[in-house]
Amino acid sequence: MKLLHAIRCLLRLLLLPRSQLVLENLALRQQLAVLCRQRPRPPLRRRDRLFWVGLSKLYSGWRSALLLVQPDTVVRWHRQGFRLWWRWKSRTTRVGRPPLDKEVRDLIGRMARENPTWGAPRIQAELRLLGHNVAEATVAKYRKRSRTRKPPSQTWKTFLKNHVGTLASMDFFTLPTATFRLLYVFVLLRHAHRRVVHVNVTTRPTAAWVAQQLREAFPFETAPRYLIRDRDGIYGAEVRRCLAGLNIEEVLTAPRSPWQSPYVERLIGSIRRELLDHVIILNERYLRQLLSAYLEYYHQARPHMGLGHNAPEPRAVEGPERGRVVAESMVGGLYHRYGRCA
Repeated sequence: MKLLHAIRCLLRLLLLPRSQLVLENLALRQQLAVLCRQRPRPPLRRRDRLFWVGLSKLYSGWRSALLLVQPDTVVRWHRQGFRLWWRWKSRTTRVGRPPLDKEVRDLIGRMARENPTWGAPRIQAELRLLGHNVAEATVAKYRKRSRTRKPPSQTWKTFLKNHVGTLASMDFFTLPTATFRLLYVFVLLRHAHRRVVHVNVTTRPTAAWVAQQLREAFPFETAPRYLIRDRDGIYGAEVRRCLAGLNIEEVLTAPRSPWQSPYVERLIGSIRRELLDHVIILNERYLRQLLSAYLEYYHQARPHMGLGHNAPEPRAVEGPERGRVVAESMVGGLYHRYGRCA
């Protein structure tokens, strides 16, 4: 067999043209150079790929002399090189639609964010009225969609602003006494003028007790239309029946989202900072007295930023012509109310 193979190679050398022999010799020498690299698996560099891509265009029998890689690999290298060359050649050529200005893109996102119930046609109409002629498909492309498939809804801020006159909130907060006894304080707030309509203290809050507080807070058809509350388990079936009887619709906040009931949470924070952080609670009776004195100051003297820097019971502006400034002690001297006296 070795003799037959030697005779075959001799005949091939005698019959092939000299140029073909030179190219074949060149291909074999290049592969030997790659194999002589001191690595377990000799890597193919970019110039090696370029060599075989160029040789495939000059030498028709390059497949028979190739040992390192498959012929399909060389063809793939050629295609990749063509794509890179064509990208370089087309680098100054602008294709497709012209890009949309960043100002218009930001405006589309702002409209979609501020108006969650608007779709692409409505935003397109608004843009056209503002002088931007944008296609509906472009608006739909740049409009930020919600990740969930729930129908669009107004924000909590919008809901509170539109229904502030018919809203109330209720919540509990706890504090320990001097003997480490835990007291629960129930607060009920009307949003319209930040008026605290009811407050009470207990050591064992139950659903029946909360329902009774609601009846005492809203007698003779004075109940609000909506009542915001959290998902505390104390608001059981008895509370829900009481609210239904008073024709009050419950608005539940999301779990662990106190920011969705901001008015009553802010009230609780004010009570803690302005009263409870400065006194030691002895018992329920003493806490009720303190809360009563603080709420008198809260309604009659304390200014609120949300009420135009005035109290829930508005105070008239007293000019210097009314006389000298006098102070009235409130909350046991912890705060004072200032006015003018002739």
